Amino acid sequence: MKKNFKIINNFLINLPTPSNISYWWNFGSILGVCLLIQLISGIFLSMHYTPSINNAFYSLIHITRDVNFGWMTRVIHANGASMFFFFMFIHTGRGIYYGSFLKKKVWISGTLIMLTLMATAFLGYVLPWGQMSFWGATVITNLLSAIPYLGNTLVSWIWGGFSVENPTLNRFFSFHFILPFILCLMIMFHLIFLHEKGSSNPLGLKNKIDKISFHPYFTIKDLYGFMLVFIMFLFINFKTPFLLNDPENFTPANPMVTPPHIQPEWYFLFAYAILRSIPNKLGGVLALFMSIIIILTLPFTMNLKFKSSSMYLVKKILFLIFCSTFMLLTWIGAKPVEPPFILIGQILTVIYFSYFLVNPFLYKITK
Repeated sequence: MKKNFKIINNFLINLPTPSNISYWWNFGSILGVCLLIQLISGIFLSMHYTPSINNAFYSLIHITRDVNFGWMTRVIHANGASMFFFFMFIHTGRGIYYGSFLKKKVWISGTLIMLTLMATAFLGYVLPWGQMSFWGATVITNLLSAIPYLGNTLVSWIWGGFSVENPTLNRFFSFHFILPFILCLMIMFHLIFLHEKGSSNPLGLKNKIDKISFHPYFTIKDLYGFMLVFIMFLFINFKTPFLLNDPENFTPANPMVTPPHIQPEWYFLFAYAILRSIPNKLGGVLALFMSIIIILTLPFTMNLKFKSSSMYLVKKILFLIFCSTFMLLTWIGAKPVEPPFILIGQILTVIYFSYFLVNPFLYKITK
């Protein structure tokens, strides 16, 4: 028992932490709270949800109208996913700006967590079985048909038939339920790797002297962050609960009627815009996966004297361009596939990938 308490003590209380870390380091703990909110609300929703194409949509209506606080649980779970991704993008951006990717094991495990979270979110988006759920599932799963030789067999295997049907919904529900627990295990390894050498700091210096205990200094800082997040989250849930939902998803899935503009949730729009920018189907699918996997190249292509971009003017400017490109791609992804949005999307895709190609060379010139 004492041994267990000692591990917790070293992990959360007496953990040596750089004294100069800012509020940008709060987002890791905020993401932990987001996961907890999603797990609890998801378990309660699963008690009343029916994974059947005939009843899925109506089981959500039942949850919203008949179950005590069902409306609140549903809204918290739906908006909690958006909050999770919003803070994950900030957390990843902070890691890129301050050179946290140089901790290879932490960065690789974090990227795998992001990919798992994206898979979980996609599976969850299909479960309401509205128009956008059905057609989103059809379009995204069909992308696998671009894989040579195996594509069509793989798509039929995932569908469990010749189209998105009852077996598809059943297996998507099962995986959506299981993956968050796998995510918890991955996060444990992520934290273990992080605590091997400790957190980075805004200056990017390898300083082993200027460290203080995590509690009470950073627990208070984290609690302050949690309070601000909860206020913002509750405001969205109670004031504009369906702000981030697609209106098409309030209509039951109909395989005979295609929505005029099929698009994923806002947190996938940047990758969707990149997919649409490539005229070739296989090339588009590869670009889609590379838009996320490319961040794994950073630990191997960047060898910095100082971790932080704040020491390099050129890197600061490039990072600002990268963030602007990411936001513009998200905006383009929500637009129809027509001029001038096609050309703008293609230009932004080139700029997005150029960041990872140009950055290492510019560093060698300016260091």
